[in-house]
Amino acid sequence: MMAASLLRRDKKSTAAHLKAELNRTDNSSGVLQLQELLDRVFNPERPAGDTEALEWCKALLAGGDGFEEFCKTVRSYDNATLCGLVWTANFVAYRCRTCGISPCMSLCAECFNNGDHTGHDFNMFRSQAGGACDCGDSNVMRESGFCRRHRSKTGANVPSVPRDLLLMSELVLPRFIICIVQYLREGYSEPDPSTERDLQKVLQQLEPQISFLEELTKMGGAMRTVLTKILTNQQTFKDLSMGQEENVYAKNNYDKYLSALKSSGLVSSEEKAGAGSLEQPSGAGALSILGAAAAASPDDSAKEEDRDGGQGLGQRKRVKLSSSTKDPSIMDVLKHKCFLEELLFWTIKYEFPQKMVTFLLNMLPDQDYKIAFTKTFVQHYAFIMKTLMKSHESDTMSNRIVHISVQLFSNEELARHVTEECQLLDIMVTVLLYMMESCLIKSELQDEENSRHVVVNCGEALLKNNTYWPLVSDFINILSHQSVAKRFLEDHSLLMLWMSFVSFFQGMNLNKRELNEHVEFESQTYYAAFAAELEACAQPMWGLLTHCKVKETQEYTKTVVRYCLETLQMWFDAISFVDEPAPNQVTFHLPLHRYYAMFLSKAVKCQGLDLDTLLPDQEMLMKIMVHPLQIQASLSEIHSNMWVRNGLQIKGQAMTYVQSHFCNSMIDPDIYLLQVCASRLDPDYFISSVFERFKVVDMLTMASQHQNSVLDSEQERPMLEGALTFLVILLSLRIHLGMADDEILRAEMVSQLCMNDRTHSSLLDLIPENPNPKSGIVPGSYSFEAMLSAVADFKAPVFEPGGSMQQGMYTPKAEVWEKEFDPIMVILRTVYRRDVQSAMDRYSAFLKQSGHFSGNPWPPYKERTPLHPCYKGLVRLLHCKTLHIVLFTLLYKISMDHQNMSEHVLCMVLYLIELGLDNLLQEEREEEEPCIEEHCHDSWFPGTNLISNLNHVINYVRVRVPETAPEVKKEPPPSTSTDCSAFSQNLRTAQVFSLVAERRRKFQEIINRSSGEASQAVRPKSSATKWVPPGSPPQLVTEILEIRESMLSLLVKLHHKLSAKQNSFYPPWLEDPEAFVKLDSIKYSHGDGITAIERILTKAAIRSRQNRRSIQEICRKISPPVPPKKNSPADKKTMDKEERRQKARERQQKLLAEFASRQKSFMETAMDVESPDADVAMDLGSSEQQVSEVLYDCVICGQSGPSTDDRPTGLVVLLQASSVLGHRCKSTELKKLPTSDEERIYPEDTCGAANDVRLAMLQRFFKDSSCLQSVSIGWEGGVYVQTCGHTLHIDCHKSYMESLRNDQVLQGFSVDKGEFTCPLCRQFANSVLPCRPGRGVELGPWHAHSNKNIVTLVKEVEELQEHLGTFPVSSISSESNLSKEMESLIKDIKNTTQKKYMDYSKTPGSPDNDFLFMYSVARTNLELELVHRGGDLCCGGASAAAKRSCLNQLFHVMAMHMRLYSIDSAYNPWTKLTQLTHKDLKICDDDRPEVPMLFRDVPSLLIIFVLTMPQPLRKEHFTCIVKILYTLQYVHAITVLSVKFTPEERLAWKTSGALKKNTCNAEKCSETLLSHVISELCKGKSFYEVANDELSMLTSSIWSPQSIEYALQQFCLPFLRITSLLQHHLYGDDLPSCLREEEFSVLASCLGLLPSTFQPSIQSSSASCLEWSVSAFDLISQWCSEVTAFADAQKKHAVTLLVQDPHWSAPHLLHLPENYNTIFQYYHRKACTVCNKVPKDPALCLVCGTFVCLKGLCCKQQSYCECVLHSQHCGAATGIFLLINASVIIIIRGHRFCLWGSVYLDAHGEEDRDLRRGKPLYLCEERYRVLEQQWVSHTFDHINKRWGPHYNGL
Repeated sequence: MMAASLLRRDKKSTAAHLKAELNRTDNSSGVLQLQELLDRVFNPERPAGDTEALEWCKALLAGGDGFEEFCKTVRSYDNATLCGLVWTANFVAYRCRTCGISPCMSLCAECFNNGDHTGHDFNMFRSQAGGACDCGDSNVMRESGFCRRHRSKTGANVPSVPRDLLLMSELVLPRFIICIVQYLREGYSEPDPSTERDLQKVLQQLEPQISFLEELTKMGGAMRTVLTKILTNQQTFKDLSMGQEENVYAKNNYDKYLSALKSSGLVSSEEKAGAGSLEQPSGAGALSILGAAAAASPDDSAKEEDRDGGQGLGQRKRVKLSSSTKDPSIMDVLKHKCFLEELLFWTIKYEFPQKMVTFLLNMLPDQDYKIAFTKTFVQHYAFIMKTLMKSHESDTMSNRIVHISVQLFSNEELARHVTEECQLLDIMVTVLLYMMESCLIKSELQDEENSRHVVVNCGEALLKNNTYWPLVSDFINILSHQSVAKRFLEDHSLLMLWMSFVSFFQGMNLNKRELNEHVEFESQTYYAAFAAELEACAQPMWGLLTHCKVKETQEYTKTVVRYCLETLQMWFDAISFVDEPAPNQVTFHLPLHRYYAMFLSKAVKCQGLDLDTLLPDQEMLMKIMVHPLQIQASLSEIHSNMWVRNGLQIKGQAMTYVQSHFCNSMIDPDIYLLQVCASRLDPDYFISSVFERFKVVDMLTMASQHQNSVLDSEQERPMLEGALTFLVILLSLRIHLGMADDEILRAEMVSQLCMNDRTHSSLLDLIPENPNPKSGIVPGSYSFEAMLSAVADFKAPVFEPGGSMQQGMYTPKAEVWEKEFDPIMVILRTVYRRDVQSAMDRYSAFLKQSGHFSGNPWPPYKERTPLHPCYKGLVRLLHCKTLHIVLFTLLYKISMDHQNMSEHVLCMVLYLIELGLDNLLQEEREEEEPCIEEHCHDSWFPGTNLISNLNHVINYVRVRVPETAPEVKKEPPPSTSTDCSAFSQNLRTAQVFSLVAERRRKFQEIINRSSGEASQAVRPKSSATKWVPPGSPPQLVTEILEIRESMLSLLVKLHHKLSAKQNSFYPPWLEDPEAFVKLDSIKYSHGDGITAIERILTKAAIRSRQNRRSIQEICRKISPPVPPKKNSPADKKTMDKEERRQKARERQQKLLAEFASRQKSFMETAMDVESPDADVAMDLGSSEQQVSEVLYDCVICGQSGPSTDDRPTGLVVLLQASSVLGHRCKSTELKKLPTSDEERIYPEDTCGAANDVRLAMLQRFFKDSSCLQSVSIGWEGGVYVQTCGHTLHIDCHKSYMESLRNDQVLQGFSVDKGEFTCPLCRQFANSVLPCRPGRGVELGPWHAHSNKNIVTLVKEVEELQEHLGTFPVSSISSESNLSKEMESLIKDIKNTTQKKYMDYSKTPGSPDNDFLFMYSVARTNLELELVHRGGDLCCGGASAAAKRSCLNQLFHVMAMHMRLYSIDSAYNPWTKLTQLTHKDLKICDDDRPEVPMLFRDVPSLLIIFVLTMPQPLRKEHFTCIVKILYTLQYVHAITVLSVKFTPEERLAWKTSGALKKNTCNAEKCSETLLSHVISELCKGKSFYEVANDELSMLTSSIWSPQSIEYALQQFCLPFLRITSLLQHHLYGDDLPSCLREEEFSVLASCLGLLPSTFQPSIQSSSASCLEWSVSAFDLISQWCSEVTAFADAQKKHAVTLLVQDPHWSAPHLLHLPENYNTIFQYYHRKACTVCNKVPKDPALCLVCGTFVCLKGLCCKQQSYCECVLHSQHCGAATGIFLLINASVIIIIRGHRFCLWGSVYLDAHGEEDRDLRRGKPLYLCEERYRVLEQQWVSHTFDHINKRWGPHYNGL
């Protein structure tokens, strides 16, 4: 009853009342009241969406205050010292390796920026799974890195919390939480195939409640403590969880919960009496998963059987292992004891909703909670993974799991705690096993039928989607803690389990070579297989290895090695392996071998263990060696195209196996293991195994022909090369055999740099580092940087003129090439074979450049680090007969030119011989004379020492050859006597040598020795039968060959052969033993095969006197000693080469001449690419000779001829709309990009805006048609025309376009829009500008200066304007092809820009509008050329921009078009300029006046006059127009100046000038004109008054005559510049270069305003250029009266219109901050101004600073996305945008876009696209200048090559 009354009162007062009640000492009544109230409020039967309960909850917690105040108060008691900010995926965070203790350490941006990390190794990253800020947590990071807020131990000075503040919370919140739990129980339904369960819906309804919990956690430490108490209190849970007895709802609800617990397949079916009986101590056992039988209930497993193992695996049935091995304590049911446990349970059941995860993580700063939560998490761990396996959204779920686990397990203290208390390691390993068991299949390796081994099936979703990674990642994480790893290594049963886990991967993804058909379906499972081995096997291995670094940990290593061997033995048994691997099979996955190898290596290298104590017996070693060797042979087979029918994926596997991220967990351990086997097994056995595996045994015969049963002949050579290269790698690689870590790093770095110059980041990526991220070996650590600077030089990023941007690169230093280049290491590390070639090319380039060697060098031989004593046995390979026989055979075959030999084979053979000479066996060092061994079982070589075997001569060899071989035909070899005994003796000496037999024999011996005779009977028949080829080849017969060579003699022969001369080998030491000393000279270390042979023979001679004698004999026998000639063999060799070169050159010359004559016309056009366009190219000096017509070359048909009316020629042009001019500003200071809310950019002061305002104002007051002729438009959206200078026939162009249209190739341009590339230079273009027939530049009479006086000229000009119709071009009536083309070009020009940039007239479509647009195009092009020349004409000459200019032709086309508009003589401005009109004539049909002359834009008038007069215009008339317009410009300058004066100054100047008015030169004197203007304008009532108010701030200085003169010149300069440019283009006048001060006078004399006698050095006054055709004072009065008449009506506007400054500073992009982070931090979270959302891809316009959403649908208008819209609005379809999240710049040009690159580079001069590396980026000024340059010069289309259509979607 009481509750009901409480419910009726308002929440606030009720809360206050209850709080007071509860604060009494006897609070029982308060408690009761509260309980009743809560029962009513939190009624779980209400729908979850009802927020009433939430409102009550807030009110009650606040206890009568407002909830906001309550939050504030609680926060003030926050004692947390950790930041603990939790973030979700895609959040931008920081990681500092300098401050981090754990590699997972991360900081939020705020803590990072408030800490001091200058000079640290940090990076910014985008969180993948989410994370939390570690600031303040000294377990994870060093305190020096804490930010200011978390550095001080805040906890100390926070007052303790008053009891009553959180009293209500303690009582209310438990009810709130059980309420949420009950909703979760109610809403959950098991996944049932028939109904779609909607967990999301339940979660959405709960959103407000869970958010509220999250809000509470953010109130700080005090509130978290309360929540922790509630969540972990077992009593509260007991009381509330089941609900009171009488509450039916609660009872059902609880039952639902129990059934959820059961049905998760965890509670075993034989579970007896309810959950109660399984009560357990809270230690280990709480973790209940994988019930043995419950692992798959019967119906469940049936389902699994049906699910096929993916494509092509249908026939392989799943294999289930028995679960008996597992620890029974992990099998029990989950039993919850507190809210925390049940909340986590539901979080898992609902597949980790983000809000719940965030809530659970937000609580972590509370220490008690952290421990409780970690235990709970571990307790549920198995259940989590089980849920994960079943989840459909495994990706998101994985991320959320890792988000939590990484926070818990990165802390060593915690990890150790749960390992000890909750058996974390057992759980993890068991769960991993359980996980993998779900996808096992029978292994088909070796013995397909009887194999008992099972492997994971890589086609399963579990592996394919990497579902196991959260688990593996946690496992690696906890193994990185030493205390945990030690527990693992000490627990033998765990190690056993782990090894059985690893063996699941042993032999997975087996490849079988396809021999007949190409596979139909290329499976891509190998990605999954490699990822699985790296992540699940190799990374934990590296993690364990980091803890086995010191002597004290020897025992661990021994244990691991022992278990590896045991497991390997079990594996060999399971696949029933004896001695031969099954043919045509290979698996790249042998994790057991690799564990064994890596632990062996560590044991010897770091722990000082003796290798032999860790090795098994010989037989086991033989077995161990087989599979890694099989992989090496298969690599060679794959590269020899023997596996081509298996598809590309097999190549992919071969590449991944050696790729930098995998190599040190795959190929390196494999090779090391083979090295260990080789050092311990019989060398003959090992060598013959190698050649047999590589299938080249049959090749190794002295006969010239042989049969190979297993290889095609084209595969023999690459396979032989492969075998020899493998042997060289095996014998020279020292990575695990004695190199220190620094040496390894150096070798890796050198090999990568030798292949190619590398950027810093790609080098970091390519150097194989320890793949376990937590191993503590950090890439980019100090040693890396130090080593890099030792071996490489940094090449700063440079610009190539083509505009392609280079990154900062590292390139090897010269001494590295000289001493450290190691081709063997390069071969080992290349993923692509072409990289080896690339390294060799770079090496030979270096040798040529440094002058060491000019020919084609061979790979240099490199001295090796000495072997670790344990591995000395490896050298025996080099000194065994089998190898020597092979070497001898190969030398013989090469010298006899047998087929399938190659330079590479010889190179490797020599390398092996040299290795043998450099690595002698210790005990044989002394022995000089060869001794004969007692049991010489073959007649090849007497002993095993290479040195003595080198000079051993072999006389006869018996070979088995096919009957067809040439050897068979021969007679028996003639011996000295014909008696047969000698012959038989020969036969005895020449035994056949068979590698295979040899190997079998050795194997037999070992087997017998180790296992006695018993095993003999059991051994299966030797598998030699497998190799018999089908079909019957020709019979083999035995023949005897006479050889009579030793290895030395063969080497000498080869020397002759290579140098192509007899007796080429005659070293100085043959005569003079002293000459040995010079061996070490650089000459011997670099060179080709000849050098190599010389070096080897010299070494052999040094090592043994016997050899020296043999060499001397051989040389004498082959060639009698020759007296030494002057020119040494080397010179002779070069002479030979010279001759050959000379001949080649002559041949080339001949060819070229022929080619040239045929291609002359084409070549000429091609060479002309660079010349300016054809008209200007006419030599101006030769103007006297009358050239009749300009000839144009058509680049399509190659013909040359004039442009005619019928067949016009055109220039290839690109038309583009441009707003570059419109973006110019008045001030020279650059606009800055805003990076804070205070900064802004104001667009009002730009040229475009100013001109728009001006035109609008004129149109308000004056006649429209007159307005449209008084100014120019085109500052924004003007059309710019540029050409590459090539010409073509317009009809050729049409057919060219047709062919492009039919071409199906994907082009970067749109043919339908008229786009194409110039057929010659491939420059982008979109139109053709017709060239006018006739001459180029005006010559002769048109050019001459005239002596007529100005008045007559004025008259003539006026008459010309009247007769506009009479064009001197051919009769206009007939529509010629030329005029058609001109019209079509005009149409193109109009289509180039948007409608809004053309329509300014009030009456749409009026001809005036068209007229304005046309002459503005001319103006735009002139102005832009001026900008390209740097804004002035001081440089003179033709600039680069002029070369692309086509103004002459453009003017002509414009003029043709303009004749459609005649100027009405009544309004002709010319009359106003040259005649005095009478006032009374002004009868205006329009009520509005015309624009006063002084308001008009003078350059516009100039262009109008030139375009509307008959073409071509005579020079004298042009000069006349210029003179007249100059007077107007000058008077305008004076009026503007007078406005700037103060009234006093004005008065003074007025009077002083008036005195001089009557002097003779008054009309050319600035003072008199100034005073006249002032007096005229004073007639207007108030003109100057307004002016004073407006401009008073401008007058700081006093005006002197000099400053007045300077101001007038500056005002007139822009007009003179435009005019001079125009004259340059129309008449070809030179533009002289001059100093800045002289520019005015130089231009004035150029234009004929000053007499030609004028010397520029004399300072001329601006007034002296004036020439008046009528009385100056009258004319000025007339012009001024127009202004004053207007000023009387509109004072304010008159001044504004009059004062216009013609100067604009050059166009620039925005000024960007030095550090990219400044931009990123401000903009990446900034909301878009249009849609007020934070864009997914924010972008910035670099021209005007507008912030836009790239690709954002939110801001899309009429199917145009925002960037495209903005580019049209801001740049007339050219946009330059910086993508904030990617740091790259994207260019939009019309309908195409391209990625331009980045202007921000890191410290190593590299871009960081998409901010993947997150290193600090700095502005590269040079690149930014290039970008700006391309924008201003409109060359984006030409320089950037990769364009694509954007379909308005950007």
